[in-house]
Amino acid sequence: MIDPNCRPDDPLEARISISRDGLDRLAALERLLRQFLGYKVPADRRMTDQQRRRLKSMFRAVDARQHNASQREIAGVLYGVERVASEHWKTSSLRDAVSELLKYGDAMIGGGYLKLLRFRRRL
Repeated sequence: MIDPNCRPDDPLEARISISRDGLDRLAALERLLRQFLGYKVPADRRMTDQQRRRLKSMFRAVDARQHNASQREIAGVLYGVERVASEHWKTSSLRDAVSELLKYGDAMIGGGYLKLLRFRRRL
């Protein structure tokens, strides 16, 4: 919440609810505070580098599909035209990979993106 009477030089405060998402919000607040104070901001640990790469490919695939690209054209952009041409498309693992990225993208669009905001924790 932002107080409409708050002036630029007023101190800020943050509230974090004690809930399932409390630890995630606390980590986000720490990153924000470090940024404001000019400290080094640690890398976000919610996703691994591999997950970030997959997410980037998923966004590219979904965007291409929304611009009427075929799955084969998407594969050419993601994996290289020569590599796609070297495989029989109907049985290609690249075809399966693009299909999975598009399914993952549909799930994200359908609300799955909210999971990206949470750390995975064992209970």
